[in-house]
Amino acid sequence: MNFWLNCKEIIKQEAGELEISYPPDIALGHFSLAVFALAKTKKKNPNELAIEIAAKLKNNDQLKTLISEITTAGPYINLRLNKSLLTVSTLKEIKAEKTDYGRQAQLNPRQVMIEFSNVNTHKEYHVGHLRNLLYGQSLSQILATQGDKIIPVSYINDFGIHTAKTLWGYLKFHAGQKLDGYTLGKIYSESAQTLEKQPEAKTEVVEIMKKIESRQGEIYQLWQKTRELSLVYFQKIYQDLGIKFDKTFFENEVIDAGLKVVEELKAKKIFIKSEGAIIANLESYNLGVLPIIRSDGTALYPVADLALAKQKFDHYNLAESVYVVDLRQSLYFKQLFKILELDGYEAKMTHLPYEFVTLPSGMMSSRSGNVITYNELLAIALEKAEAETKARHQNWSESKIKQTARAIALSIIKFELIKTNSQKIIVFDISEALRFDGYTATYLQYTRARINKLINKAPFSLFQPTNLGEKLVLDKEQQLIVALAKYPETITKSAKDYDPSLVAHYLFELSQQINDYYQSVPVLKAKKSEMKARLELLKASRQILDNGLGLLGIKAIKEI
Repeated sequence: MNFWLNCKEIIKQEAGELEISYPPDIALGHFSLAVFALAKTKKKNPNELAIEIAAKLKNNDQLKTLISEITTAGPYINLRLNKSLLTVSTLKEIKAEKTDYGRQAQLNPRQVMIEFSNVNTHKEYHVGHLRNLLYGQSLSQILATQGDKIIPVSYINDFGIHTAKTLWGYLKFHAGQKLDGYTLGKIYSESAQTLEKQPEAKTEVVEIMKKIESRQGEIYQLWQKTRELSLVYFQKIYQDLGIKFDKTFFENEVIDAGLKVVEELKAKKIFIKSEGAIIANLESYNLGVLPIIRSDGTALYPVADLALAKQKFDHYNLAESVYVVDLRQSLYFKQLFKILELDGYEAKMTHLPYEFVTLPSGMMSSRSGNVITYNELLAIALEKAEAETKARHQNWSESKIKQTARAIALSIIKFELIKTNSQKIIVFDISEALRFDGYTATYLQYTRARINKLINKAPFSLFQPTNLGEKLVLDKEQQLIVALAKYPETITKSAKDYDPSLVAHYLFELSQQINDYYQSVPVLKAKKSEMKARLELLKASRQILDNGLGLLGIKAIKEI
């Protein structure tokens, strides 16, 4: 076990229900215990109780080796770790485990399926979709550090009414035009806006939808062709961003099974007919009414979703099925899960909602066309990154500038959409996202590249420092070592809270400490023994930056 976590575990066993916190200043110690609540429960003087518990901790044989000092300050107990052991153990673990540092193993790993990137064919892929995609990807990788078998999957809605709207617009205004996935999204936006002004044309859209559902004829063939163009478009985005799914489900492949489920649930009285439509009346559970089949006979989202939910558990040995879908669908998933529960399903299903991505001008909508598409965002990011890279490296070749700029641009896009807690709205401001300082991907990448440059300048290639515990004793060195030691519990908390932003924030604070250390403490100008020790510390810091960025789906850049 990680030295830091091992110390905490032993303290918890000895201190019982007291919560461990971290003093604001490392000079006060590494861990702190507050006895207020316990003293109130036991009806004891908190100062006296602190002294009593401190004495108990001092008598623990394991802690005698791990802890160098235990003191009390009123109702607080402060514990200082053995600095030498902390230093040597942490750096040794990082060096030995590399990308596995902080990862846990389980004797009986659970199988957890996480579904994200639930996009619609025939629509634009905009920055709001990117939040889902990048949140799901980083969460999958973070959850995997805890020893579970994670199965990332995508579910693509390729059979909804939106496809009929796009085909209607194409046939009406763009027949014969050369198409690709991006162009289809533009046509959908135009069609949606036109149909708002021409409601009488909606009957034409319904007829197109019925022809698609018939799976025959020219309209169905056009649907097949345009669907494939959308999938090629999506795959290019996934390839750019390094996204891989173990499985992709499609609505059209489960819709027939869904219709059978509808009939089964009608027979069980879970679904009923109402004014020509089929609904699930869940008002007795305070979940309202969920429409299943429209009065015109066309299927709604639950038809396919119910079949897919069952298929997942029937075909995979899942302990949990996780859905990453925006918070507008929170009620819907409560309804969906309740229907499955009523049908006898007891499997665990979790909806992870996330807030919207908005523009400074307001909400985004594919229907209104008020979006920043992935293509547009990437083009702007590339232009900015390329200009900045060229200005800093005028001696670089054109190909190296473009390659580096692309890596920077993709880092920026990913970090901006991950660094904010999923429960908070992101106001996506392109000018802010492309800043090369502050809480940005570029700041992290510069920090990593700076370490790389420093190590490459070292007068020797192999670092074999000795007596690390005696050499790395400065406060800034100890603060940096503590930060590295905390990485495993950071990713554990990130997984527990389903919150990749915790990793992003950790990396930002770590980068600040690294830069502060680099600027304050001489490395290459230090004595040889100190230089080796400090380079070892920086190598460990670089490894953790690489590990953390990797969990966010960001590739570390060697030179920037």
